[in-house]
Amino acid sequence: MRRVTFDLDVLRTFVTGMELGSFARAADRLGRSTSAVSAQLKKLEEQAATPIFRKAGRGLALTEAGETMLGYARRLMELNDEAASAIRDVELEGWVRLGLQEDFGEAVLPEVLGRFARTHPKVRIEARIARSHELTERIMAGSLDIALAWNDGAVLPYSRHVADVQTRWIGPAKPIEIGSRGGEALPLVVFEAPCLLRTVATETLDRAGLAWRMAFSSPSLGGIWAAVAAGLGLTIRTDIGLPANVRPIAPGSLGLPALPKLALQLYRKDAELDPVARRLADILLQAALEALPEDAEMKEKLPEVA
Repeated sequence: MRRVTFDLDVLRTFVTGMELGSFARAADRLGRSTSAVSAQLKKLEEQAATPIFRKAGRGLALTEAGETMLGYARRLMELNDEAASAIRDVELEGWVRLGLQEDFGEAVLPEVLGRFARTHPKVRIEARIARSHELTERIMAGSLDIALAWNDGAVLPYSRHVADVQTRWIGPAKPIEIGSRGGEALPLVVFEAPCLLRTVATETLDRAGLAWRMAFSSPSLGGIWAAVAAGLGLTIRTDIGLPANVRPIAPGSLGLPALPKLALQLYRKDAELDPVARRLADILLQAALEALPEDAEMKEKLPEVA
């Protein structure tokens, strides 16, 4: 059987188009014409010897083989970029200050630190895990170089929209009777104020005319998970970083109102990052995209036909 060697340039176009939701935008990002991108996608299907895409309205959706290819393409791009960075930036030194919203602490941080340390062992990283309002304050004060956080309404000059992620009602993994039977107020498990998601939960219930009460508050996400798992009440988060002892509640269940999406932002201290911070920001953004749930707005858009 003839071995196939996939073209890395083609794979990069493929991955970029899927992540941007548009191969026209991928062409612009990569400095190619849309016709050149179309030729690359055709070449990819020829190399794969099976359909990668299927038409879905005016856009393109992935076949089962395409979904498999996308996973491998991302891994190949990651390894390629690590190799290039290791050779080019082998002497990269200094330190960088990174901030992450708590949901991403376990879901993203280990991957980011591992990938960065392998290629830049001389760089020192100072990481801060905190809530969105603290991270944006630290970015504005100049005590963080980059931060990945939910948009809490703060207007910062140097930020990039990553995705819109659906929030969900979260309850214990083991079914426990929680609700508002007979007019009983819905028990909430929330962060101490100020908290973006605490406000979203209470305002959503108020608009729906549903009674609620604060059953438990905590300064840490670990405390929130413990209280929800124990059946003290419900909270709202996204699907990112959920522990095994809690679960998202199906939309419409228990008479709960629909929840909004949250905008995930990558904030920067300066318009132009230094080489150390820029490299870490690239790795952080890629890891965050990989951690997003399938219904994040950026992933649910079908790429436009180039």
